[in-house]
Order: sequence, then structure tokens, then C-alpha cells
Amino acid sequence: MVTWNDGAVSTTAEVGIASSLTGGQLRDAYVETLPAVTFGLVRVRDNAVTLGPIELLRFGPPRVTTDAVEWPIEGGLLARRPGGRWRIQAADGRVVATASGYPPRLPRPIYVLTHLQVHQLFTRLYLLRLRGREPAPGPPAGPRDRRRAAMIDVAFCFTLAGFIGRRRRRLRRTLVIAAAYHVACWSISGRTLGGLVMRQRVVAVDASRLTPAQAIFRLALLPAYWITRRPLQDELASTEVITD
Repeated sequence: MVTWNDGAVSTTAEVGIASSLTGGQLRDAYVETLPAVTFGLVRVRDNAVTLGPIELLRFGPPRVTTDAVEWPIEGGLLARRPGGRWRIQAADGRVVATASGYPPRLPRPIYVLTHLQVHQLFTRLYLLRLRGREPAPGPPAGPRDRRRAAMIDVAFCFTLAGFIGRRRRRLRRTLVIAAAYHVACWSISGRTLGGLVMRQRVVAVDASRLTPAQAIFRLALLPAYWITRRPLQDELASTEVITD
């Protein structure tokens, strides 16, 4: 949920959890999640979210209670002025993350297309990591079936690219088609053509559909799988490939 009031934005996201969490655990998990999902590029240091030497957001000292943690927003590169707060609370089997009254530096149209999308993505990844992978969202698809589904999707994208434009730009065209195709399929239904044939789909670890930003993040991580032979795209994007 996103609302605006006098140039300040408020956002709310939540996820169901099976275990109870204290305010201290919520604080520590947030500090650990940012570097974990950004390969160490973004960190929390001295109550500030930093990208290398750049202070993106500066917080005041956190207020930690039994079931919540809250930081006042005091400035930073991304804030137009001090104001607002970042609050995370666990209650009634849910964790709710709320940014309220935050005045972004960027003009609203640019902020909505850029900073807001990044904020919502990493908030979602943080919440899904808190939720964990148990209980599983469904029976996992086997490696062999996943490879078969991927081969079907690659063949489909190459075939589609062959019908559009000239041959000399076919590879570039195929990459663009493949990116749009996977992001759309994962965020709409979780199923690509290969997934439909092999009866599998991609979901978040809480069984919800991927957001478009989460789908883009997962797609960007696929080359890491080819290099490491580990499903880093699922580990970092908090997703699972399940069998229907």
C-alpha cells in the first residue's frame, strides 16, 4: 500500500510468519538482510543505510520494544529533509513494515519509477527472509524438470525472435524478448510456457505471486546460477519453483 500526503510518502508491506519475533530480532535481521541481498554493496552503518561511502538514508537511534523497532528518518542523499519514520512490528502472526511520512528528494514521478520500486523490492525480500522457507509453498520441482522447462522457454524465445525483424539482430532481439517474457510470466501467473508443459511455476516462499521488481531481480541473478551451479536466483530473491 502506498499513500501520499503533502509530498511525503507512506508505504506498508506485510507477511505472515509462524514464529514470534522480538524488536531486537527484527532490527538485527534488517541490518543483516541488506548486505545479504546486495552482495555487500548496501549496508547499515551507524544508523545509516550506505552504498559504499554514500549515505543513502540517515536514521536516528532505533527505538526497540518487545515486538517492534522504529527508526526516525533524519536525512541522507535520498531524503529531501528530515521527517518520517521506518517501523517494523511483529504481532498476531504477521510482520508489518511501514515507512510513514518520508519526504523523498526525487520528484514524485521519478521517485515512483525508481526509488519506490527499489524500496518495495528490498522490503519484500526482508519480510520473506523473516518468513523463511518453511512451511514450503509446495512440492519442489526437480532439477531435471527445471532444465527441460528452461529449454522449452529458450526455444520459444528464439522462435518468436525469428518472426520479428532481421536476422543480424536476432540475438539482441531474443534477449529482450526473453527478459520481457519471463518477467511477465513470473509476475502474472508464475508459469512460463515451459512451466506450463512441465507443470511447474515460480512463487515467492510464502506462495504469493512475484512482484514485477522481484521477477526482474530473479532474472538478473540467473547468470550467477550458471557460474556457481547454485540456485542463487531463488536463494536471494526468496522464490521457489514448485510442481503443481
